[in-house]
This record gives sequence, structure tokens and C-alpha cells, in this order.
Amino acid sequence: MRERRRWTVRDLRRDNRAVLLSSLFFEQPLSRPDLSAATGLSPASVSNVVRELIDEGIVVEAGSVDSDGGRPRVLLQVNPDYGYVIGVDVGEIRVRVELFDLTMAERAKVDYPLDPRQHDVAVIVEAILAGLDEVLTRSGVSPSAVLGVGIGVPGIVENGPDARVHGQSYGWDAVPLERLLRAGTSLPLHIDNGAKTMGQAELWFGTGRGTQHAVVCLIGSGVGASIIAHGSSHRGSTSSAVEWGHTTVIAGGRTCRCGARGCLEAYAGAEAILDRYGDAFPGLDQESALAALIELASTSERAAEVLDEAALYLGVSIGNLINLFNPERIIIGGWAGLLLGERMLPAIEAAAREHSLRYSFAQTSIELGRLGPDAVALGAATLPIEALLSGTAFPAFRSDRPAS
Repeated sequence: MRERRRWTVRDLRRDNRAVLLSSLFFEQPLSRPDLSAATGLSPASVSNVVRELIDEGIVVEAGSVDSDGGRPRVLLQVNPDYGYVIGVDVGEIRVRVELFDLTMAERAKVDYPLDPRQHDVAVIVEAILAGLDEVLTRSGVSPSAVLGVGIGVPGIVENGPDARVHGQSYGWDAVPLERLLRAGTSLPLHIDNGAKTMGQAELWFGTGRGTQHAVVCLIGSGVGASIIAHGSSHRGSTSSAVEWGHTTVIAGGRTCRCGARGCLEAYAGAEAILDRYGDAFPGLDQESALAALIELASTSERAAEVLDEAALYLGVSIGNLINLFNPERIIIGGWAGLLLGERMLPAIEAAAREHSLRYSFAQTSIELGRLGPDAVALGAATLPIEALLSGTAFPAFRSDRPAS
């Protein structure tokens, strides 16, 4: 039998701080009475915690609003320059590195194109480290002001003292990514599955905001998904999100990059779609080639056939998600998902309707993500934000951290 945890005054203070800071982060600006109403904390508790946060510099006053018959209410917001976070998207066609302030406004961004057929670990590590240096230089932000770096990667993340990545489609087998990056940076690192970081971005800031149950589908060169259950991302026993792209849609079908046959990714991933059509776009990168194929579909029967096939298998697999998870929303994102969705969403919805239970389908909306191709990096940057909101992350230069 597990021993029950004994709560202390310090625990209560930490929890009150986390609740209040989270409410302010997502709904700012708010007044003290607004915070009391939103969090259920007493006005006295709110005043005490706010005083601490202002003294630490994490919260600042942001003007005032008139109140009914009383003194104007002072508005509060998170200080954008209290610290900074960096998000990294390790994708199939690029490594993207973005630096944000604490309002999640982008301050600097850099991309490093990748050959979608080559994902050597050394190349990825070099791109990430170069990107960290570049966004700090462009933004003028000191490394000591960075709360942490979130990194969204493909495959399964084995968390522990030394995070390892199992990316079968990349040829990565227990790659000690955190240790390799530690050779070039001392910034705090948070490594997670890229589909999951995109799911968190959509949950916090995008189409998933306000939902309790959703599935966020990441479609790029490959295919993945993130399950949102009870308002938070589902992790499973490892941080692999949902390897939806490697569920089977045709037994003994086309060979997937993972080595299995008949995976959804072998029919609906951008690399597979272009391969199915044939090498008709020499000199174009994968993103430009898929855009050209979609444009060609209005005049080419073959192009339309290939895209219709992709829409069919996406819809069938989304129908499976609806039957399995009964979500409020299915959100389609990723650079290829957004390109395909703009043209093929009605066909995807029709296939999902045919391959799911009527009642479950009626309870689910299928929508495109709002955050564009930056969603994975933005979501990765929320990983150190989570640590800040819980009271476990502070910029290195801060000397006024609260007692733990």
C-alpha cells in the first residue's frame, strides 16, 4: 500500500502559485478580482501570490480598467522579457529552431533544409546546435535568460537521465540525442515526440483550445498523431504519442519506411504520395512538389487519382480514430496535412463518415489546424513553459527564485 502524501504549507503555496500563474498565462491580462474568480483562490491568497510574482519580475502591471462604482482595477500580465524559450522541430525536410518570449511571440527563427532521405544523427545534432546559436544571436538574448529548449522529434522518446530516441523510419535506434546535444550546449533540454508537441500547441493556442478530447494528426513526409484526453496530451508508457502512421490500412500493402507493409504512412505521407505519382517534379523540394501535385490534380487524372487515394486512406484511418476514441475534434495539421486539407477535406470527411459509427461521427468535427507549419516548434517551446508554470524552471540569471 502506497504511503499517502502529507501536504505542507509550502505545497499549498506552490500549488496556488501554479494555478494562478497558469490562469494568467492563458487568459492575460487579468485583474486580481478576475484571478480570484478564475482560480477559486481567496482575494487575500491572490494578493499574496501576485505580490511575490511581481517582486520576482515574472508578472507586471499592464494598465487598468474601470470597475463598477469602485477604484479602477489594475491589470496584470506575464512579463514577456522575464525569460525566453526555444522550440525545435526535427522534421523530415527541415530542422526549424524558433525563440519566443513569454507571450509566445516569435523573436527569431532559422531553418536548416534536410534531404528527406538522409537523417544522419550528426547532421541533425549539428543543425540543432547551429540553430540555437543563431536564434540567440539574431534576437540578442543571452543564454542565461533562456528557460529551456523544447525539441520535437520523430519516433519514440525514452525519457530518463539520458533521453534516447527510437526513430525507426529515420534509422535511429536508441539514439542518445540529449547526450549528443549536451556536448554543444548547457541550456536545459526537453525532448518529446513531435506529433505530441504539435498536439500541445493546438491544445494551448489553436483549434484544440477548449476541448477535453481530441486527436491531432500530424501529416508531413510521414504521419503521426497526438491524443488529447481530459484536456491534456496522452503520453502512454513512453512519449511516443500515437504512432498512427504505422497502423495497417492494407495487409501486405506497400512497403513503409519503417519496414512493415501496408502502413497508413505508405499511402498518406507526402513522401509516399509523391513516390506513388512518380518522379515528375525534378529540382523541387518535397513541400513544393506536393503543392505542384495538388495544383496539377485539376487537369491531370493521374494526379487526382493519387490524391483521392490518399484522402480515402486518411479518411478511413480517421474513422478508426473516431470509433476508438470518440473525440470532440479531429485536427489535421503538419505542412502536408494543411496542403492536402485545403483541397481534400470534403473527401477526407466523406471517407471518415463511411468508416465510422454514425453516432460517433456526428459528435466529432474534422478541422484544419490553425497554427501552420510552425506548430511543432511552438509546441516544443511549451515544454519549458510547463516547467515555469509548475515552478521548476527559472532563467539562470534570476537570483530571486522562490524557495522550493
